[in-house]
Amino acid sequence: MQVKCFDTTSDLDLYAARLFASALKAKPEATLGLATGSTPIGIYEKMIEMYENGEMSFQYATTFNLDEYVGLPPDHEQSYARFMRRHLFGHIDLPAGKAHLPNGNAADLAAECAGYDRMLEAQPVDIQLLGIGHNGHIGFNEPDEELQGGTHIVALEQDTREANARFFASIDEVPTQAITMGVGSILKAESILLVVKGADKAAIVKQALQGPITTECPASLLQTHKNVTVLVDREAGRLL
Repeated sequence: MQVKCFDTTSDLDLYAARLFASALKAKPEATLGLATGSTPIGIYEKMIEMYENGEMSFQYATTFNLDEYVGLPPDHEQSYARFMRRHLFGHIDLPAGKAHLPNGNAADLAAECAGYDRMLEAQPVDIQLLGIGHNGHIGFNEPDEELQGGTHIVALEQDTREANARFFASIDEVPTQAITMGVGSILKAESILLVVKGADKAAIVKQALQGPITTECPASLLQTHKNVTVLVDREAGRLL
């Protein structure tokens, strides 16, 4: 595991974007694992800049997102499908049919999970972008006595819903379930890029990277992967 600390979030975002650009330069048809939330927004902004400057192309790439809320249609203002169009897909040359997200509004969620896993098996992720929740979740894999390997439906912890309530009019509007790529699927990626920003994440970063490997901190399972790069700002990395 390689850990890099940055003085500014701009430098961190640019470094992360360049890792994706390098992956696409080496393999234009690479499969990219993408994430949502506030953490990757700056990275996506850098990617868009690099695309506009001719430094990066997604023309032959395929993307898979980690998760989606259950019950929100793709055009809902707070759906992750809408998030990705707003912050990345609507600004680059990725073909529409090559961008994949779980459908949390599917009539048969079990079939949706199984189908997503089949696609991931057919096109393994080359580089997976991750953030981390305050409770150590990755994707929407919440702490538990045991974790599921494949794509599945998860009940969101109250603190996760509270953390995401800032994007909704009230916490009552935050969905109680999500469909998420499993930890097993995440760990199958050829390389993983964990990005963490802010002093409020310092304690969980230390626990995930230096604490015991346990399903009670899903991110700690990243310690078992052969190729993980962790990018933190000074505040998030202050306890390492």
